[in-house]
Amino acid sequence: MFEQTLTLKDISPIALLGVKDENITFLEEHLGIRITVRGSHLTIRGQKERVNKSVNLISELTKSLEDGGRLTTRDIEYYLYAKKDRKNIILLPDKVIKPKTANQVDYLEKIENQMLTIVIGPAGTGKTYLAVASAISALLSKEVKRIILARPAVEAGESLGFLPGDYEEKVKPYLRPLYDAIYEMLPQKRIQNYMDNGIIEIAPLAFMRGRNLKDSFVILDEAQNTTHNQMKMFLTRIGEGSKAVVTGDITQIDLPSSKTSGLIEVQNILKSIEGISFVYLTAVDVVRNPVVEKIVRAYKTYEERKNK
Repeated sequence: MFEQTLTLKDISPIALLGVKDENITFLEEHLGIRITVRGSHLTIRGQKERVNKSVNLISELTKSLEDGGRLTTRDIEYYLYAKKDRKNIILLPDKVIKPKTANQVDYLEKIENQMLTIVIGPAGTGKTYLAVASAISALLSKEVKRIILARPAVEAGESLGFLPGDYEEKVKPYLRPLYDAIYEMLPQKRIQNYMDNGIIEIAPLAFMRGRNLKDSFVILDEAQNTTHNQMKMFLTRIGEGSKAVVTGDITQIDLPSSKTSGLIEVQNILKSIEGISFVYLTAVDVVRNPVVEKIVRAYKTYEERKNK
């Protein structure tokens, strides 16, 4: 029997091993090897060919955890069986963006292959971040001529008319997360040039009315706060040569109770149309501080009990 020992560096062992070592059990079953864990040391035993394959895989999994996060068995399954070329990696001028969970891989694949992708999931799952990264990649590769990012301008029960300042000052706080995502991916001078020339536009959803958005990558963020009419208006703006992504979290709807979220409705209205895909992210896809995943799960449990 052949064996090799790996030492885990710069990551938490549980991030790789999984809860109750479920990832180790999964690897043993799928690779036909045995893994012994002592502290940060992993000893892998089995046929030489299988052990070598396991070492390479675990090394790759370890690298994927260097920026934080945790692995699930579905993530490992992707590394085991997905295409070797990793088409899902997004290469930007100064940044490489990789999906960190199997659901995120699926999300990027849907964006790549479909005209409209609607993604629903909790905070911290990369809904907006990955959509913006895909949009910038499409712009730089000249697949589209411009990027348009939109958000409902009224949230949390506030009305713009009662907020201080002129229109721009009132609206900007609602659009700030979109600005943050853009500025993280491109140099500031290039972004300013794009905005000055209308190549990148960040605007309230109301600005989309009456427009025909051709050759564009269009993102509607925080779509859980759209009404029926607003969602319909946005979707019918998508013109020839364009691609659209709609993102939202249906657990954080700020509309008055008398209004139904357009994001909830659209799941039934568009579910069987070719060229449109739905992606559902969950707490396991949270890639922020690990505590955020626990917060998401805790709220979900509380709300389920409350509804019962």
